[in-house]
Amino acid sequence: MKGEDNKEVSSVVVNLILPDDLLERILACLPVACIFRAGCVCKRWHEIVKSERFLWNSSQLLSHKPWYFMFTSSEEPIGYAYDSAFLKWYHIELPCIWTSSCFIASSYGLFCFMDNESRTSELCVCNPVTKCCKSLEEPPGFKFSDYNALAMMVNRKTRCYSVTIVKSKHIPENFSQWDISIHIYNSKTMMWMTLGADVLAGWRGGDESVICDGILYFLIYSTRIGGSENRHGLITYNLSNRSSSGLLMRSFIPVPFYLTCGRLMNLKEKLVMVGGIGKRDRPDIIKGISIWTLNGKEWQQIARMPHKYFQGFGEFDDVFASSGRNDFIYIQSYGSPALLVFDVVQKKWRWCRKCPVTKRFPLQLFTGFCFEPRLEMAP
Repeated sequence: MKGEDNKEVSSVVVNLILPDDLLERILACLPVACIFRAGCVCKRWHEIVKSERFLWNSSQLLSHKPWYFMFTSSEEPIGYAYDSAFLKWYHIELPCIWTSSCFIASSYGLFCFMDNESRTSELCVCNPVTKCCKSLEEPPGFKFSDYNALAMMVNRKTRCYSVTIVKSKHIPENFSQWDISIHIYNSKTMMWMTLGADVLAGWRGGDESVICDGILYFLIYSTRIGGSENRHGLITYNLSNRSSSGLLMRSFIPVPFYLTCGRLMNLKEKLVMVGGIGKRDRPDIIKGISIWTLNGKEWQQIARMPHKYFQGFGEFDDVFASSGRNDFIYIQSYGSPALLVFDVVQKKWRWCRKCPVTKRFPLQLFTGFCFEPRLEMAP
């Protein structure tokens, strides 16, 4: 008993005599998921891990390999985050996600969420690790849009961020024409601005967009019935410009593939697209998945998923979820919690550890998004 008492006294004394700066360094060596658990030990530790100085200093030591947050369709989305550095899943509750049907864009430790079911423009920006959230004012443009494409960009020097939304609405009087408008939110001014608008004939907007090196990219989709032309195209928009209308189709870049769907992402300020390869005579039937990067106006294939991994998903729909950051691309089927990752540098495919989320009924859907775990970022 005496020895146990001495151990208890020693542990308490060590905690009391350690200065704050040394204790900060020790706590900063913990994995991201463990830091906030450590904040529950005592009031002093809680104040340290919540302090702005600690969040900033610890960010210089922590791994920033991208995580993947997966959640499923339910009344309250249940989520788990996959830590690619420690190959572990962590249960995370995100207060700003109230539905599994949503649009999500992420950048440098933050993500932006917009409800898809209501078709309104309610947006929220959040740090998924610290759970700090902020609601944004409703953007200008159409009150109700047929399609919305969300993108986000964080300035790493100023820590300010921009959110863009591309709204697409069908013109009732003309079957082939669609109104397209681009809007941007600046966190520094806390204001929205309309950047451009146009009417597209034979093409409509969708739900895929991304910002790379100050350029906004978004996919458009052919509305023509029949024909042999490809169903996807890409529009580019320089966010530093302030042109008002009539210029969107001038930047049109064709997608020379028969795609079932396309997913855009920013990998180190380079545009990358993951696409489902459709059959030439049946473009809605997926036969494989490839990854391309855009060089100028030319698409270059950098990888194709080996058939054994494609079969490993089981039944694969023509549309799927995919997002990436830095050197990693995550791919998952909407009908399964299985998660595949591709290392762009090493050119290697591998399955992630099995997610704790289980499929409880046949029509249950799964989705997710990629983000960088950063403690210092706040919306």
